[in-house]
Parts: sequence; structure tokens; C-alpha cells
Amino acid sequence: MRALILREFDTPLELDDIATPVAGQGQVLVRVHASGVNPLDTKILAGKAAHAQRQLPAVPGLDMAGTVVAVGDGVNGFAPGDEVYGMTGGVGALQGSLAEYAAVDARLLARKSAQLTMRESAALPLVAITAWEGLVDRAGVREGMKVLVHGGAGGIGHVAIQIARARGARVYATGSQRSLEIIESLGATPIDYTRTDHTAYVAEHTDGDGFDVVFDTVGGATLDKSFASVRTYTGHVVSALGWGTHSIAPLSFRGATYSGVFTLLPMLTGRGREHHGEILANVAALADEGSLRPLLDPQHFTFATIADAYRTVESGASGGKVVVDVVTE
Repeated sequence: MRALILREFDTPLELDDIATPVAGQGQVLVRVHASGVNPLDTKILAGKAAHAQRQLPAVPGLDMAGTVVAVGDGVNGFAPGDEVYGMTGGVGALQGSLAEYAAVDARLLARKSAQLTMRESAALPLVAITAWEGLVDRAGVREGMKVLVHGGAGGIGHVAIQIARARGARVYATGSQRSLEIIESLGATPIDYTRTDHTAYVAEHTDGDGFDVVFDTVGGATLDKSFASVRTYTGHVVSALGWGTHSIAPLSFRGATYSGVFTLLPMLTGRGREHHGEILANVAALADEGSLRPLLDPQHFTFATIADAYRTVESGASGGKVVVDVVTE
């Protein structure tokens, strides 16, 4: 099969012919149709993601969508011809999705939504799992809550808005001036963080009480502001980028709680992989009912233009998730 290979960090990916994998115990062999590109993918390529524990040489790519072509021993629930999606590789020793075929742990997969294309499905796994783990698993978002999403037009943020709204929450989201229209189109109240301080929007939208849930997808100073923006006693702050050093005093003085999300853990440890499949099944159900759809960058990238795909993600200028077409016919 054809695959892109990362031989050394911070060097261009190389297109090569390698052996097609075989579905082993608990695995399915997937013909990859599309591969999503995330900021984490670019950091892994640059050698700036030690937490991904990437072993080289390797096929990169975290997210994929494709068709099952073979099923290994011990697999139930999947059959050849099924259209599936998942965050299945690209970290540790796991083969990534920038290849024509991938033998993947069936527990990490779910059937894709009939309402989404392969490209749309490949854009979802990492961001949807992260948003679900933060909002549903950690914070228990439900009807009647006021939820603030930092970075509402970003990859995680725009999916988080849709998941929170589908669960009945009233959603607010921060962004720059150019992203406010996107945030509003997703059904959230937009907040221009460049013009409005957190004390002002907490006062305006919660009468100073604070938000029930604050979901931080930005990190740094934004997480510090999140600690001061959450509701007293019952408030919950969740961050997908809580890796710095922060004072928790503002959170403690409000009697509120904090949770971190590290979405790669099941792939790196082998524990909890079933839950990723369960999350993606729930996300596909939301898409089937019309409650969730990813925003895609309109450009069609291929193996030949992979460097352009990575540059587009690194620039931060994309209007949606970047996807590489593996099947181009």
C-alpha cells in the first residue's frame, strides 16, 4: 500500500510503498478514505509533542474514516463493507491514518453517520472525543446549564458548542472578531474576548454568578480566567490544554472544581478504548439527527499536497477542519 512516512522529526513526510497490514486479534482492517489533520499532528511532525510518545519511523495521522475490508478474530459488531470512523493511531507505536489501509483496534471505531461524508467523519474523532469527555464525562452538561466555551470557532470548540446545545444547555463562546459569525451560526452567544474582559461578560450573561461549566480549549491565561468565571460551589472548569502552571486560588475561593482531559490516554495505555468507540457512536447519532456537523476547510488535500495541509493547520487561518483525501477517485 501507499503511505506517508515520518522518518525523522521536523523533516518532510515521504511517500512510500509498504506492506499492507493484516487484521490481528481484536482488529479490523480499514480501507482509509480520508484522514483528518489536527494541530497535534503538526506538533508530532515537528517533534514538539513528547506526550504523544511517537516512535519512528512511523505513519502519521490520528483521525480517519473508511470502509472495513476484513475483520480479525474476536471482533463483534463490524463486518466488511461497514463505513467507520475513529481516532485510531498516530501516537506511540500505532500506525496512523495517512495510508491506504490501517489495521486498528475495533474498540476505537464506530459506524460513521449516514448524514456525514467520509471527509466530514474524518474531521471529527479527536475533537469530538475531547469535547465529549470534557462536557459530558467530566462536567455532566445538561439542560438548563449555562456553558462557556473558550475558542468556540476552533476544532474542539465548534463541536463542543453543538454537543452542549444538543444536551439542552445555553451556550456562550469566546472568539476574535473574525470568528463571531461562525460562533453565532452554531447557536451560541458570541463573546469577543479582545474587547470584553471576563469580569464584564460574567456580569452581563450570568448576573455575576458565573457559568455552570467553562470549557477551555485555549490554555494559558485563558484557563486562569476560566477559574474566575465559574459559578460558586457548583461550577466546573474543564480544560483540554491545562498543561501549564496555574494558581487555583480563584477556583478554590469559589468552591468550584476542575478537570483535565487527555484524549490520547486510551491509545497510549490500551485502557478505556471501548469508551472512545461509545463516544463516537453517540456523536454519530447526534449527526444523524441533525444536531452536529463539523466545519470543513474547503480545500481538498492529497498525499501529494500533504505539506500544504500541515501548513494550513499551522497557520491557524483555516475556516474549518483540514482533511486529506486518501481515496481520490
